[in-house]
Amino acid sequence: MRGRLFGSVRSRATLAATLVVAVALVAAGTAVLLSLRANLVGQAGTEAERTARAVATDIAIKRPDQPLSVDNDEPVQVVDENGKLLAASEDLERISGTGTDAVRPQAQNSPGEADSGEDSDDDADDDSALESLDPGEISDHTTFTNGTATLDGETDDYRFARVHVEVEGRGTLTVYAGAPLSAEQGAVKTALTVMLIGFPLLLGVVGAVTWLVTRRALRPVEGIRSEMAAITASEDLARRVPVPDTHDEVAHLALTTNETLAALQTSVERQRRFVADASHELRSPIASLRTQLEVGAAHPELLDLDGAVEDTVRLQGLAADLLLLARLDAGERPADTRFDLGAVARGEAEGRAGVTVDAQVVTVAGSRGQIGRVLTNLLDNAQRHARSAVTVTVRKGGAWAVVAVADDGDGVAEADRERIFERFVRLDEARSRDDGGAGLGLAIARDVAVRHGGSLTVGRASAGGALFELRLPQAQ
Repeated sequence: MRGRLFGSVRSRATLAATLVVAVALVAAGTAVLLSLRANLVGQAGTEAERTARAVATDIAIKRPDQPLSVDNDEPVQVVDENGKLLAASEDLERISGTGTDAVRPQAQNSPGEADSGEDSDDDADDDSALESLDPGEISDHTTFTNGTATLDGETDDYRFARVHVEVEGRGTLTVYAGAPLSAEQGAVKTALTVMLIGFPLLLGVVGAVTWLVTRRALRPVEGIRSEMAAITASEDLARRVPVPDTHDEVAHLALTTNETLAALQTSVERQRRFVADASHELRSPIASLRTQLEVGAAHPELLDLDGAVEDTVRLQGLAADLLLLARLDAGERPADTRFDLGAVARGEAEGRAGVTVDAQVVTVAGSRGQIGRVLTNLLDNAQRHARSAVTVTVRKGGAWAVVAVADDGDGVAEADRERIFERFVRLDEARSRDDGGAGLGLAIARDVAVRHGGSLTVGRASAGGALFELRLPQAQ
């Protein structure tokens, strides 16, 4: 059941759409969170820098003999070049992420007096990067760090800004000022919560909509499948699959399926008719031959050997025609032999009374035997209907080799010019089979012409009879 579920087109389409949307949502959500966090951290840094520069400005304008003090609600530190804390926010209880973790100012040394304490690595690095400033000048360079601080018993994360200021009599002092990151953390947490709740709901909606849309889109396909199954079970090729009124790929599929069914029905009906007609045509010579043999067995003096031979020859020719048609229907590809079409025409016309040939040298490629059979059938048909003369011409017509076979008979009515190429068709049904043949010669001739990439048509000759024109591509 599980394999069947995930093996359907609808399930795979729904799963694929949900996965694509999920990946897109995760990527977009990550980008939004990172952008939001960077924006809010930037705002906190700007606020911290503003506070640090305000404190630095206040320090720069103080007289050397005035004590340093910081009156600010946010964590602020002022340290000297040796990293000693000179001033800090009154409610500051603990701090990390700045140059020093001290929260209570130490006694100030006289100007230029070195502090006996040891400098931290960060302070040493900061001292080495101090700019050369004039007294009262505040550095344009600001650096930022993240840390924590405890003010009045409350601990929060902060964005700290560090600014240097040159104070007369005190040297270069460093001001650390922090801005809380609680807004950034709250906004990111809220956005993340919304995403964690909203994304699954959105994915559920996408999956449900995709499932319903795919089900609706594939409903005609199921109708086509069920109808095809019914046709297969009933073997009724006259039935057709339903065509949805959507003008999309499914509708095109239904139309193509119906065209295939129509072609298959035509082929099967043609095959059945061919078998029936072949059986009928074979039954006559076989019955005649059997009758003559039975009469000859009972009365040897009455045996008509000539008639038995004629029936046998006719039966042999009909069997050969049926075999050739079967090979053509099976899609047998003709040989690729090159030969002179004019020489074949002259050879087939040789010995025939009333037949004249005017043939150029034209080279074609294919089966010499099958093309010879086409000319034989055309000449037999022309002689059967001609009053006195049959003319054969072979010429070049552009890229084509053209064979024209004309007679001076009654010709073929325009309404029958396509029907005569159907199998087992005789225009004169009253005519005997011995005179008219089985009605396969012209059908074989056209099939062979088409298999060789050519055509066979019939028109009206200048003498009033039929003009059969065979066109074959010249060999390159």
